[in-house]
Amino acid sequence: MSKAVHAQASAAILARWLLVVATLVVLIVAVGGITRLTESGVSITEWKPVTGTLPPLNDAAWQAEYDAYRQTPQYQQINGPAGMTLETYKFIYFWEWFHRLIARIIGLAFALPLAWFWVKGMIPAGYKPRLLALLALGALQGTVGWWMVKSGIVNDVRVSHFRLATHLLVALLTLGGLVWTALDLRAHARGEGRARLTGFAAFTLAALALQLFFGALVAGLRAGYVAGAGWFNWDAWPLMQGRFVPDGIAWAGGTIHAFLNDPFLTHFVHRWWAWGVVAILIVLARKVRASHRSASIAIHSAFGTQILLGIATVMSGMSLWIAVLHQLCGALLVAATTLGVHALGRRTA
Repeated sequence: MSKAVHAQASAAILARWLLVVATLVVLIVAVGGITRLTESGVSITEWKPVTGTLPPLNDAAWQAEYDAYRQTPQYQQINGPAGMTLETYKFIYFWEWFHRLIARIIGLAFALPLAWFWVKGMIPAGYKPRLLALLALGALQGTVGWWMVKSGIVNDVRVSHFRLATHLLVALLTLGGLVWTALDLRAHARGEGRARLTGFAAFTLAALALQLFFGALVAGLRAGYVAGAGWFNWDAWPLMQGRFVPDGIAWAGGTIHAFLNDPFLTHFVHRWWAWGVVAILIVLARKVRASHRSASIAIHSAFGTQILLGIATVMSGMSLWIAVLHQLCGALLVAATTLGVHALGRRTA
């Protein structure tokens, strides 16, 4: 096998590896949604990277974990007065433990193969810095995750919505980086050059990032509940409690404070800025339709499903599994949009 053919084969292997890791990131985003919606995030009050891999294995260990959780504001102000038992605690513990377990698996699934490919000389020229940056993003995500959890252990009954937004956006940035790099490696395997980020592509990603940021604020502020309650309540969408602009927006702290901290306003912005993002994504899909039809289909499918799931989430009164699917589809929308902007960068390269 010639050196060029070997390099192309190696690039194809690396691309498949990165797509596997990207799939794991999509999974952890979905599990993170379950963790948030079940209020499980602060159920484990310590970060033990190695020993925390195993859950409590006997009654004494379970009681120790439960006693530590009982010191948190969440237990003392909400779950304790509501009559939480050890068995109920085990349920929320499971989701946080499972979330952290997947994070550990992702770390190993990236770091160990990366070291192997590096030693074997399989990484194409110019890709080592990018892969190291993705590794650093993964490490940052773990750090941000614990930083987020600490805010709910010490300061409040819930984690900071700003830290939650940071945690989610770093995960989705990592997902986009994995998909983009995998696509570049696939092009390398075909003997083609890397894609470039066009001006319109950057604008599209910025618009989507803003929507994701407000979605994270909505999640952190529990703002989905302010639209209305009950299954398929038409006052919850397209209206909010029967009005287009909801009552109850707290402007007293200033406009910026309201946009970032008021549940009514963050929900309002999230639901209506979505249509601006849809319009931008339609333009992107049309731009790449001729050269990359599958990317166009993926973009339309992702944003269409995401809009329907968002509407269903508020009309169902924040049904757990519909809300989780909404967050899962958000990750898939990031992957589809990355596919589209990458295709646009290839077409104009």
